[in-house]
Amino acid sequence: MRIARFSIDGNVAFGAVEGDRPDELVLDIIKGIPFADFELSGTKVPLSKVRLLPPVLPNKVVAFGRNYAEHARELGNEVPDAPFAFFKPSTAVIGPGDEIQYPSFTEDLHHEAELAVVIGRMCREVPRERVKDVIFGFTCANDITARDVQKREKQWARAKGFDSSCPLGPWVETDLDLEKASDLTIQLTVNGEQRQLGRTSEMIHSIEDLIVNISEAMTLLPGDVILTGTPAGVGPLNVGDEVAVTIEGIGTLTNKVVKRG
Repeated sequence: MRIARFSIDGNVAFGAVEGDRPDELVLDIIKGIPFADFELSGTKVPLSKVRLLPPVLPNKVVAFGRNYAEHARELGNEVPDAPFAFFKPSTAVIGPGDEIQYPSFTEDLHHEAELAVVIGRMCREVPRERVKDVIFGFTCANDITARDVQKREKQWARAKGFDSSCPLGPWVETDLDLEKASDLTIQLTVNGEQRQLGRTSEMIHSIEDLIVNISEAMTLLPGDVILTGTPAGVGPLNVGDEVAVTIEGIGTLTNKVVKRG
């Protein structure tokens, strides 16, 4: 099931996305919230009539860096022996169609296409065999990075945590199991030109590895998001660019870069 979060007539709701053709998609509005038992209301609205929002509002976004060997090497970094985590604040999150605001403090803004894991229940110290039980679903993410700031500052809070640096969407796909999610095509285009192309099977540390690692340290809450790393091909974005992340079996997340006002 594809679960979207949307706004219509000033109201915010979740809905199940139905249909196959992009111009015929409809939302069946969900009664309640998708992280608990819910029912479909049977009230349907065309996707074209709503504004899609970030599919979740995470308490925290835990991101893992250098989880694809070729990406680590393209930036001159060593491949880490263990998962390497950092955070993005909730204020970094934007949804499909929202604007990526080019910050005034950087001259080298980069794209990073990523598979995002959405947590479905409160959990801590998750054993490997239970990881599948705490996952709500998967969505597309773009880990927007001020690369010059990242290189200059020891901590990545500003380089990766600024407002609009974490586009998510367009919805959460809940029907992917771990085996399928671990071997999906992931690609990114800028103005229609392919920049990144890889497979999630190229991850150094698996989805299970990442969730076991971070849940050893902290409690994960429903709606929290885990970013799993980016394949090679990262590069610059400019004001006016349209950037799109497409992940097999999930969908496409598209955003435009604008100058921060």
